[in-house]
Amino acid sequence: MFFEAESEGLHYQVSVSESKTHWRVGTREGDKDWVYRDIRKEDYRYLDETISFLYKDTSYLIDVLNKGTEYTVYTRGAYRTFKVYNEEALLHESLKQGGGVGAGNNLSSGMPGKIVKIFVKVGDKLKAGDPILIMEAMKMENEMRAVGDVTVKEILVKAGENVESGAELVTFTKA
Repeated sequence: MFFEAESEGLHYQVSVSESKTHWRVGTREGDKDWVYRDIRKEDYRYLDETISFLYKDTSYLIDVLNKGTEYTVYTRGAYRTFKVYNEEALLHESLKQGGGVGAGNNLSSGMPGKIVKIFVKVGDKLKAGDPILIMEAMKMENEMRAVGDVTVKEILVKAGENVESGAELVTFTKA
């Protein structure tokens, strides 16, 4: 499972994988390196909508309340609110924003995926709605289109390439 979260102006990426005996939780703040923690299943309990687990001989009790994409987490005497986006929400946000083109000068990946096809080349003049590329994410092919009039300055990916969330794909100059 992969998702992204924002809290107090900080951006996090989170990955969770499960084995027979434990969960491996990876976190990454901004562009820093990934940090991984293993939580043993025998040290985890879920009771009355509260999570309790041991990690490195320390007990954690966590209570989570959610409303849409916003989660308020209470642990160790403090509250912290996060906006959480799973893969589906990240994909919808990316497409809603024109795949990251928006009013900016680049197209960035809204989530991890694979570049399937590139429709443009350097120097092409695009109008709003023109296709730029197709990216496969969550087993769906998503066509990313220009949301404004731009000229392709640089193409930073190739068809068949896998990209991470936030990767810059194409840069533009205003037409």
